[in-house]
Amino acid sequence: MSGARRPSQRLRAALLAAPAYTVLAVLFVVPMLLLFVVSFWRVRNFALTPDMSLAAYVRVFDTYGDVLVSTMINGGLTALVCVGLGFLFAYAARFRAGRWGDALILVAIVTLFGGYLVKIYAWKAILSTDGFLNAILIASGLSAEPLDTLLYNRGAVIVALVHFLLPFAILPIYGQLRNVNDIQIEAAHDLGASGHQTLMRVIVPQCRTGLFAAFAISFLYAAGDYITPRFLGGGSGSMIGQFIAREFSTRFNWPAGAAMSFVLMAASLLVLGLVGALFVRRRPS
Repeated sequence: MSGARRPSQRLRAALLAAPAYTVLAVLFVVPMLLLFVVSFWRVRNFALTPDMSLAAYVRVFDTYGDVLVSTMINGGLTALVCVGLGFLFAYAARFRAGRWGDALILVAIVTLFGGYLVKIYAWKAILSTDGFLNAILIASGLSAEPLDTLLYNRGAVIVALVHFLLPFAILPIYGQLRNVNDIQIEAAHDLGASGHQTLMRVIVPQCRTGLFAAFAISFLYAAGDYITPRFLGGGSGSMIGQFIAREFSTRFNWPAGAAMSFVLMAASLLVLGLVGALFVRRRPS
């Protein structure tokens, strides 16, 4: 009887999941396939012409190769900072804040309600020559005149991205830390382990999944962002997302924009694959 029930249960599960998979296919898979096909087309006289050419991909590496590398660096630095700060915050909320831990997590979530553009303009106001930070530097005597190097660079982009993405990094790490059994920590202390040894050998190995999830979320969002570098990046903080948007909009070069998108996707997946392999290799036996 149980063997007869299994096919019907699988069929019922498939039917229940069918609407979700249909929506995923229509809204994500099909557009991605169409965009992939367009990446091999050409633009002649401002019109898309079906073709099977790699010219768009060659142009990506010839023209935007340095921007792609800069984008990966910005995304990686942003993700690393988010993971580091997110772990410190989540660790404090889990093991140091006591009954106030959940309140700290709630505060981290509430910061998302401010809006993305609001935070960008806030940092633009803080880092500008007549902004809050320059006013403090001049008032304290640390600078005789306003500094114009605080804005329109890679550092400003990373600071703004970290400010926005940090709550997304905190949540998966905190979720993993909640699963760490206090008995294991007490046992490590009873066996003579120091606080650092307990952290690195007991706590961190059990939250590797959360750390990787935090890195992946932060990296993918940062690498694909084009609003922050547009307002805060200037020349040195440019990222490939800006040029993708430009190819699709003002230049009407959809094959180039599609090729750049898939190259960015492939490079991002490569980075995540390397980071994931590092996490797996360092997993304790």
